[in-house]
Amino acid sequence: MPTETVFQTPFRRSPPAELLQAGFAQDLPDIPVLPKTLLCLELMAQGACVDLREMTQLVLGDLGATLQILRLAGREYGDEEGRPVRMEDCIVDLGLEACLKAVSTQMATDDGPHHAIAKFWDHCREIAQQSRLLAEEMPEVNPGEAYLVGLLHAIGLLPKLLGWREPGGADGALAGLRLATRWSLPPCATEFFGEMHRNGYAACWSWVVRKAHQRANRSRARCPFAECFRPHLLRDGYEQAEPAGYQ
Repeated sequence: MPTETVFQTPFRRSPPAELLQAGFAQDLPDIPVLPKTLLCLELMAQGACVDLREMTQLVLGDLGATLQILRLAGREYGDEEGRPVRMEDCIVDLGLEACLKAVSTQMATDDGPHHAIAKFWDHCREIAQQSRLLAEEMPEVNPGEAYLVGLLHAIGLLPKLLGWREPGGADGALAGLRLATRWSLPPCATEFFGEMHRNGYAACWSWVVRKAHQRANRSRARCPFAECFRPHLLRDGYEQAEPAGYQ
């Protein structure tokens, strides 16, 4: 049993400025949402009342819907203290109508790229589920944040997947950090990408996501996170220690 833990939460450290400089335009196209998600949300909105928990679960099951609402929250609140970070809080603060409009902006089509998007969305959802299960075994880690980190872990690959003309896209971790910062995503997402660019920095979220990939078996997607997505974590001889008390 290890006597030391790699976890130090909360982190709340700003990413190095040199990692965030340059290149990215201020706005990017909307992120597509899966047709099934849109249909379920539309049916839900037609009811006399909307179950907030059910809507939250539906949104968090779709990477595109999640990012559309989180980006909207980022535009409204930026990084100000007290801004909503949980999805249910974002929906309440922004309002049902604004959130439905945000997720309905673009739908994934049924052509070739849609298959790739659906497969990518499925992989991110599976890693999110596994990350939450891991966090439930670890008192130091918030399961809701772990789920969100798992869901967003590969957003640095979106420019290539969606055909955005973004510079510097070869480094998925750096692209993810830039996107998370520009969109003012919840701090746990920025912390996850920041961990991969700091030697000697306690690696909480990247440990959870790495372990989630080892447990995942449904989507069977080949994710760069396990190979070249973590620059300094892949040095020869480097191993992340398991947290104290983890079974």
